[in-house]
Amino acid sequence: MSNQKEKLFTDFPPVSTEQWMEVVTADLKGADFQKRLVWRTNEGFNVNPFYRAEDIDGFLSTGNLPGQFPYVRSTRKDNVWYVRQDIDVKDYAEANKKALLLLERGVTSFGFHLPKNNLSAENLEILLNGIAPDKVELNFKTCISKTHEMARLVVAYVTAQNLNVLECFGSIEYDPFRKILKKGVDVPNWIDDAAEMVKITASLPRYRSISVTGNLFNDAGAYSYQELGFSLSYGNQVLSALIEKGLDRSLVAKKIKFELGIGANYFMEIAKFRASRWLWAEIVNAYKPPCPPHIECDNTAADGTCLCAAKMNIHATTSRFNQSLFDPYVNLLRTQTEAMSATIGAVDSLTVRPFDEAFETPTEFAERIAVNQQLLLKEESHFDKVTDPSSGSYYIETLTASLAEQAWKLFLETEEKGFYEALKTGTVQDTIAASADSRFKALANRREVLLGTNQFPNFTETMSEKVNNPKDHSCGCTPGAETALKPLVVRRLAEQFNELRLATENSGKTPKVFMLTIGNLAMRLARSQFSSNFFSCAGYQIIDNLGFNTVEDGVKAARDTKANIVVLCSSDDEYVEYAPQAFDLLKDGKELFVVAGAPACMDDLKAQGIEHFIHVRSNVLETLKAFNERLL
Repeated sequence: MSNQKEKLFTDFPPVSTEQWMEVVTADLKGADFQKRLVWRTNEGFNVNPFYRAEDIDGFLSTGNLPGQFPYVRSTRKDNVWYVRQDIDVKDYAEANKKALLLLERGVTSFGFHLPKNNLSAENLEILLNGIAPDKVELNFKTCISKTHEMARLVVAYVTAQNLNVLECFGSIEYDPFRKILKKGVDVPNWIDDAAEMVKITASLPRYRSISVTGNLFNDAGAYSYQELGFSLSYGNQVLSALIEKGLDRSLVAKKIKFELGIGANYFMEIAKFRASRWLWAEIVNAYKPPCPPHIECDNTAADGTCLCAAKMNIHATTSRFNQSLFDPYVNLLRTQTEAMSATIGAVDSLTVRPFDEAFETPTEFAERIAVNQQLLLKEESHFDKVTDPSSGSYYIETLTASLAEQAWKLFLETEEKGFYEALKTGTVQDTIAASADSRFKALANRREVLLGTNQFPNFTETMSEKVNNPKDHSCGCTPGAETALKPLVVRRLAEQFNELRLATENSGKTPKVFMLTIGNLAMRLARSQFSSNFFSCAGYQIIDNLGFNTVEDGVKAARDTKANIVVLCSSDDEYVEYAPQAFDLLKDGKELFVVAGAPACMDDLKAQGIEHFIHVRSNVLETLKAFNERLL
């Protein structure tokens, strides 16, 4: 078989990059290659239309195996990740009942969010009854003011089980900068608090206790390189501060856990997880954490550096930023591709957000579907059977290197003042807010697409009666006398379009949009479809038509339906005749007249009094807001 393969490839002569470029250039027929085929990413680098083996020649990962430093390909030799389900604990017995049921459904990791007011050893025993700490990943979170108390209870519980602590794994999540990011509240004693968490959990080697919550940057609209760059600086700030405080370098590194979001850019997100492990490994390795004495390990560098300490532990969560209120089942498609990116990128554990989270406290059905999405990747698609299948892909390898370079630049810029200082001055928050604003503008202009929101919406769908504000995990702590800083603004990308459609829905009026299709068949159909999608974004009723023989017939039909908006759909050449006719027939009525497109005669039409034009360069959001003001 191998001989046959060798013969197969020898049958085809090699083709050089220059030869490929000659063919591409000829096909472009004079068009600029850079402008037509090279994509400029939001991450700040260019992506070419094709890559070849020479583009990744000498790349670190091409001569690297999974589980080998610097862990570009994985920190493990397998790709078995933990399927995580978060449980908001209100009643400990009920939470235990739910957890036991989830274990039967394939969950292998829990994220328990404990209430701060009734933490006790007895309640923890109730919660974990029947759950083996050496078989299930256990993660705990509570109000930051009670995290140390919770940590002591968890450590006492696990160590009392008479199990091998090296087989017990999970996390007790202390986020040093959670109050700044969520509430704009400074915590000057964060170093002491973080050091105490490391000391409390030292007896559980496989329990992480410091959380770097990069997923918050993702949920706020950060680009991939920003989420990665700021997260690395976040982790390094904690690592360096605790080492300076005198804690063991290896111990501290092994206590840090990264929580990262998963964006919608499929290949870029795969590259992000690969780049994150690589860069974090280099950061930790710079501190030369020593292997513990009297322990033999086959992952020790020649100088005695513990390479295991450089392994990044990643918990990934599908993006909150991308979830939409309308057409919520599309959220299933988004989270599925996001989950694919994360698992191909070899994360350690994964949470898939329920599809209905944008408008209600997730139902049992939605939560079960979210778990099953991961099980499909494991049991039917066998994503857990191959480690780093993207290795050697010229495209993804190049993305990994390019993204790592951009994230590293941001990391170095942030390190000039330190992540903590950058948070206090609002640099991090302002940078991410600017990126989010850019993405909101791109969505408004349809340069960024959310299906069911700003493209191909279902105008018959209503959601106002279904909206039930999702649960708030805030612990209720107030700032008190602490220093007020700038919090991170967490929004959803679809937020403004949601408000637009809900305004239509709650007004009790549904404007009717009539498509006056006439003339050139191909152009009228194309512009009718474009216009239907355009106005459906505001929840307007669309009345489409096959076409009219005369403008008069179209106007009469529009008035028979009591249309509020009449959209003329034809070709640019025919607008010279049809647009003035339609405008004259409608100008004495209450209907708003719109021309679909930006014809060469647009200025002349405007001079005749025609005011409204919609086209691919229109700001969909602002245009529809203006129509809402006039019609509602």
